[in-house]
Amino acid sequence: MVMQQLGLQKAFYLGLQIMASAKDLKVAPITAQDANKLIKRLHYSNKVVPNSQLHLGVFFNNKLEGAMQFGPSINKKGTIRLVRNTKWNGFIELNRMAFSEKLPRNSESRAISIAMKLIKKHYPHIDWVVSFADGTQCGDGTIYRASGFVLTDIRISDALRINPKTNKPMHVIQAHHLKISKEFRTWQPTKGYQLRYLYFINKKCKENLTVPILPFSKIKEMGASMYKGVNMSLRSKQARAVTNGQAEVQPLPERSKILN
Repeated sequence: MVMQQLGLQKAFYLGLQIMASAKDLKVAPITAQDANKLIKRLHYSNKVVPNSQLHLGVFFNNKLEGAMQFGPSINKKGTIRLVRNTKWNGFIELNRMAFSEKLPRNSESRAISIAMKLIKKHYPHIDWVVSFADGTQCGDGTIYRASGFVLTDIRISDALRINPKTNKPMHVIQAHHLKISKEFRTWQPTKGYQLRYLYFINKKCKENLTVPILPFSKIKEMGASMYKGVNMSLRSKQARAVTNGQAEVQPLPERSKILN
């Protein structure tokens, strides 16, 4: 009887997920503290980027179930050259993003779409957004492709090495957490990829792109479609972690505090 009840509860929960829609999401500013807590729990790196300036929470049923963090690129001098005539504060990087399994289907692309509209409205000096997909850990950028980003680079990453004890790939971040970084550097490297995506808030800036736009078919052609070091098809699902969260909505940071 108890097992039957549990089965019914699970079916009811799954039914609610099916009926739920990504349109039910709310995206709003949250504190850096709330965003960092969720990112550390859900993101594969368990780390945040310290220079993030804009923190957006993704709410579902009044609970914080996702977060996106934006800030200046670490290699800002190099990245700004991707688009001619870009002002120093004219672009921003989506440097961390994590979502809960409790969110409805297509929530990631919906959340990004809302985030871009918020940036366009409140920070009109920002013309484009850059982000990276770590093919060695979190997939090849399915979310970015579904959200209107263009692919501008696929490069080999040295973040993966083969653990001789298990004969399986390990990521440099995992080695750091296990405190075996010195040993990790002696292991045999294996091929992994990093993919760079751009989103043009100001569509006219796309004409000033200084690098070619790569067809998405290039990912499969290069064997860059990966998840946690394992080659996957382009249709592989991107894994998402689970969390239960509470957070307070915050006002958006002032324009003068974003990339000035």
